[in-house]
Amino acid sequence: MDETTRLAGLIQERLNDTIDAHREGLEPLGPDAAPLLDEAQSFLTGGKRFRALFAVHGYRAVRPLDIDGPIDAEFGALLDVACSLELFHAAALIHDDVIDRSDTRRGRPSVHRTFAGLHERHGYRNTPEHFGISSAILLGDLLQSWSDELMSRACDTIADRDAARATRAHFNRMRSEVALGQYLDVLEEQRGGFAEHSEQLDRSTRVLVYKSAKYSVEAPLLIGAALAGASTAQEEALAGFGLPVGVAFQLRDDLLGVFGDTNVTGKPSGDDLIEGKRTVLVTLAREALPGTQRRIFDDLLGTDLDEEQVAMLQRTIRGSEAEQQVETMITRNIERAHQALDAATLDSDAIARLNVLAERAAQRTS
Repeated sequence: MDETTRLAGLIQERLNDTIDAHREGLEPLGPDAAPLLDEAQSFLTGGKRFRALFAVHGYRAVRPLDIDGPIDAEFGALLDVACSLELFHAAALIHDDVIDRSDTRRGRPSVHRTFAGLHERHGYRNTPEHFGISSAILLGDLLQSWSDELMSRACDTIADRDAARATRAHFNRMRSEVALGQYLDVLEEQRGGFAEHSEQLDRSTRVLVYKSAKYSVEAPLLIGAALAGASTAQEEALAGFGLPVGVAFQLRDDLLGVFGDTNVTGKPSGDDLIEGKRTVLVTLAREALPGTQRRIFDDLLGTDLDEEQVAMLQRTIRGSEAEQQVETMITRNIERAHQALDAATLDSDAIARLNVLAERAAQRTS
C-alpha cells in the first residue's frame, strides 16, 4: 500500500469514527434525524483529500512523522486536523451547491436535491425545494460545527501552546476568508455588466484567491506546519509554495467548469457558463472577442443554456485562446511553487511529496 492510499484510509476511518460517535450521542433525537446523519456519512465517503494531504505534508515538512507507525497522540492530533479540514470542505461544497443552485455533485444529486427528493417521496407539506435548501444549510452548519470540534481537540492535545494558538489562528482566518470570498463571488454574479478589463480581471482573481486558492492549499499547509511548531521562515516558504499551487488548482477547476467531461467531473459540462461565473477564463475570453461577438457572449452567459448554446460558448472561448492562456498560467504558478521550496529549511522528502501533490492538483481531470 502506498503512502497516499494509507493516509486516505486513515482519514476515512477517522471521519467514520467521528460520525459514528456523533450518531451515538444524538440517538435521543430519534429516527427522524437519521437522514441528515446518513447524508453526512455518504457525502464524506471518498474524495481526493487534497486539503487533508496538504495539511499532513505541511506538518511533515517541519517535523518528522512515521505514518506507518502506531497512531499516538501526535499522529492522532494531525489526523484530527486533516479530518477537520475535510469536514469544513464538505460544508463549503454543500453550501456552494445551494448558492449556485447546482443539481449534482460528484455524479449524484446535490444535498439540497437529495432532501427535496426525500420530501417528495414522503409527501410532506409545503415545497420540496424549501425543505431541500433548509436541510442542506443545516447539514453544512452541522459539519462546520464538527470541524471546529476536531480542530479544538487537536489543539488541546499538543503540548506546545504557541503551536496550538498558531494552528487555531490559521484555521480561523481560513474560515473568514472563504466566507467573504464566497460573498464576493455571489456579488460578482449580481452586477449588471462586466467592468473594464483590468478591473474585472482583478475582481475575478480576488474571488479565485479567497474563495478557493488559499483554503485549498496554502491554509492546510500552514495549519499542518503550525501544529508541528513551524518557524516564521518555514511558514513563509510554505505560503510561497501554497498560494501559487492553490491558484493553479482553481484555474484548473475553472477549465473543468467549462470543458470538463460530465462522466469524470460529476457535473454538467459548461456548468460555469450556465451559472454565469465571471472566472479568469471567462474574463480573458471576452476581452479577446470583437464587439458584436462579445455582446452575444455577455447576453448568453448565466442564462438557461441548452446543449447547443453551451457548445457554442465553449467554441468561442477556445477560439479566443483564453484556454491556452490559462494553461500557461497554471504552468507558471506550479514553476513558481517549486522555486519557493528550493532553499527552504524543510524536510527534503516532504518537499518532494509536496511537489508531486502540486502536480496532481494542477493536472487533475475532476
